[in-house]
Amino acid sequence: ATESCQATVLKKGKSPPTEEAHEEPLLLAELKPGRPHQFDWKSSCETWSVAFSPDGSWFAWSQGHCIVKLIPWPLEEQFIPKGFEAKSRSSKNETKGRGSPKEKTLDCGQIVWGLAFSPWPSPPSKKLWARHHPQVPDVSCLILATGLNDGQIKIWEVQTGLLLLNLSGHQDVVRDLSFTPSGSLILVSASRDKTLRIWDLNKHGKQIQVLSGHLQWVYCCSISPDCSMLCSAAGEKSVFLWSMRSYTLIRKLEGHQSSVVSCDFSPDSALLVTASYDTNVIMWDPYTGERLRSLHHTQLNPPMDDSDVHISSLRSVCFSPEGLYLATVADDRLLRIWALELKTPIAYAPMTNGLCCTFFPHGGVIATGTRDGHVQFWTAPRVLSSLKHLCRKALRSFLTTYQVLALPIPKKMKEFLTYRTF
Repeated sequence: ATESCQATVLKKGKSPPTEEAHEEPLLLAELKPGRPHQFDWKSSCETWSVAFSPDGSWFAWSQGHCIVKLIPWPLEEQFIPKGFEAKSRSSKNETKGRGSPKEKTLDCGQIVWGLAFSPWPSPPSKKLWARHHPQVPDVSCLILATGLNDGQIKIWEVQTGLLLLNLSGHQDVVRDLSFTPSGSLILVSASRDKTLRIWDLNKHGKQIQVLSGHLQWVYCCSISPDCSMLCSAAGEKSVFLWSMRSYTLIRKLEGHQSSVVSCDFSPDSALLVTASYDTNVIMWDPYTGERLRSLHHTQLNPPMDDSDVHISSLRSVCFSPEGLYLATVADDRLLRIWALELKTPIAYAPMTNGLCCTFFPHGGVIATGTRDGHVQFWTAPRVLSSLKHLCRKALRSFLTTYQVLALPIPKKMKEFLTYRTF
């Protein structure tokens, strides 16, 4: 098939939702993989991961059958409803024209489970790739890491689609990947071999640490935006919190009643959310280990029988870029949007066979991946953060909970800064 993917707009765009008027997420576009005849499309077609580059200029889509699509963002204008595309466009992106980036297809040779973009720009990588890969243009290098079914990790240069490195070490599926947000090119991988591994891409992809302790497959890893902590979730009821400085275990967070499958830090590193098959998202203070809140996923239309006991099992959770909202995907065919300080969802959208979700880094859009190999783009709440929240976010980006509690300020202010006002 000459056409590698198809894009469909299913609804007309409206004015983006606001904090006051919580409109239901609108489906902006849906991308579907092309269907070459040589594949059995009922096997290995899942979109296990989707990701935006940190600057919002690229979207990566694991579309099944060993293929990753790298798509310049925003999507071509014919695929986005009028009135929306301009608002989702990064200010760094220029008008399409000569020299504009083109869609790329990466054939990874194995089923792709995990995706992660490096921070952008990434100055150290310029010398690294230019020295060892003369064919790579001498530009700052945006990198995509792909975690594969055979335990390999392939590192790609986004602008050219060139394969740069192949990292070996894991003995089973690499389920998730995460780069340190600082730009140091430290990569963390999570695997079904029950370990996490730390790689330094500035040292030719050298493996610098193996983190052991999980007794089950590791599903998810997330590095805090301040680069101090690493959270890992396995097929266990507890979540592990590691130091990114010493690569040692800080604590286990216990509270879920079933396997934890997804985790994410807030943009200021002050909160951690974990999602489980027990139908709950738990919000934690990662510094103290305190459980701050549980978000229970109840079915909107309960079944007449008890056949679907785990129908609300969680698959994915993520924070919005300003830190005021959460998105969750569950097996009950719903995408939910939660406001940080409310116990019930503010909006729902119907989606079938959802597996993963992520916010556009500049807000306003959520991308979701499905078992059918599709990716969908939804409207997300657009808000202007209050001055209070902006101050809290700025302070918590460099102050731990204990440091806040030690400040000579009123108790109510401490409660606000430590997210104890729920």
